[in-house]
Amino acid sequence: MFSLSVICGAGKTEVLFHGLERAFALGKRVLLSTPRTDVVKELSPRIQNSFPHTHISTLYGGQKERKFGAQLVLSTTHQAMRFYKTFDVVIVDEVDAFPFSYDKSLQYAVEQAAKPNAAMIYLSATPSKSVLFTPNLHVVKIPKRYHGYPLPVPRFQWLGNWSKKLSKNTLPEPVAHWITRHQHKPKLIFVPSTRALKTLSNILNQRQIDHFAVHAKEPTRHEAVAQFRTRKKSLMLTTTILERGVTFADVQVAVFGADDAIFEESALVQIAGRAGRKETAPTGDVVFFHYGVTNEMLKARSHIANMNEEGGF
Repeated sequence: MFSLSVICGAGKTEVLFHGLERAFALGKRVLLSTPRTDVVKELSPRIQNSFPHTHISTLYGGQKERKFGAQLVLSTTHQAMRFYKTFDVVIVDEVDAFPFSYDKSLQYAVEQAAKPNAAMIYLSATPSKSVLFTPNLHVVKIPKRYHGYPLPVPRFQWLGNWSKKLSKNTLPEPVAHWITRHQHKPKLIFVPSTRALKTLSNILNQRQIDHFAVHAKEPTRHEAVAQFRTRKKSLMLTTTILERGVTFADVQVAVFGADDAIFEESALVQIAGRAGRKETAPTGDVVFFHYGVTNEMLKARSHIANMNEEGGF
């Protein structure tokens, strides 16, 4: 078993390509599984374009047509339940993501999809201690982004009682200023809950600030993400559903209410990792708006600083 621990934006998917090419040449079947549908949809075209002559199938909930006999199966971890001792190589991307990290049945399903002597590979920028201390696990670290720039270190900005301000339909001035400051660039604002997202979205609408707003149960989420990528609108409000697995060029990132309990260290590190992912735009602004600095915020900033230091910055 191997664990690939990388800094956000290191290009961990591309790191797999040489091994995948070797496995395909040997006629091996490969499962690349990840907990979230958004990540599957993000990875699918990249994998297809890189291996145009390989039979690849993509599996996630809600599909009308599914194919199971491909040499490479790209799936959500829920779909791994459909297989039993099938694959020579099993790769789990974003191994620390919900629900896989908490759901023993999903972890068991992935293990059961592997042949007895299969290679098991776990990928994450924020692996949990339980993963890192798994017996007989070989850990490989990549602490530097592929383009050679450091991961942006988040800055903390006091927001006051943001929950109270939302209840009064007030857009906190620091947030308004941040939106204006980056008006010509794409912007992601992460919020702690669907309720906060809807309230903040209404406030922005009242101020005629054009934006998308997405959450896990938003039926047009994937279309909104695609349109945001083409810059039809320059501002996206989102819950933690977009904390990982998506790339937007030159995006600026904010967390609204970073002190909320939903924002654990790993989530905040992943969110910060949305910025500066492209070689053409390797830097970006990352700000945590808060009503009191939490230990999770401090741990996230320390995590990023330590990885950058390991990368030679």
